[in-house]
Amino acid sequence: MTARLSTAQPYALGLFRIVVGLLFACHGAASLFGVLGGAFGTHGGTLPAGTWPGWYAAVIQLVAGTLVLLGLGTRPAALVASGSMAYAYFDVHQRVALWPIENGGEPAAMFCWSFLLLVFTGSGAFGLDRLLARPARDEEEPAARRSPATA
Repeated sequence: MTARLSTAQPYALGLFRIVVGLLFACHGAASLFGVLGGAFGTHGGTLPAGTWPGWYAAVIQLVAGTLVLLGLGTRPAALVASGSMAYAYFDVHQRVALWPIENGGEPAAMFCWSFLLLVFTGSGAFGLDRLLARPARDEEEPAARRSPATA
């Protein structure tokens, strides 16, 4: 059973990446454009452009979330996203209370660790990184091993 699960790992990882990227991008879209219920605490509104840190976090959420969703530059996008969520947790949420259950920081903590996982695992299956990557060059055979017809 372990072998079967191992062969499905890239596909499970790809689906994980798609879901996490989509959810993160939705947070950014809600805050920037007022869709999907709008920014938290604005009753369906948007964050004022350029306000620190919320507006910048929303831009990171939209851009990094979209890149992760597509599997395009997954590792650097996930690193930026993870860092922004670590900042959100420690700067915003942990001031309220120590534990995420008490301070409302569970989404920030989950996104932070999810994106950190993607930094180390890569995009898995279904990513545009795989389509756009240059095919690996076949190593040339040493001249001594070539047949006379190919030399």
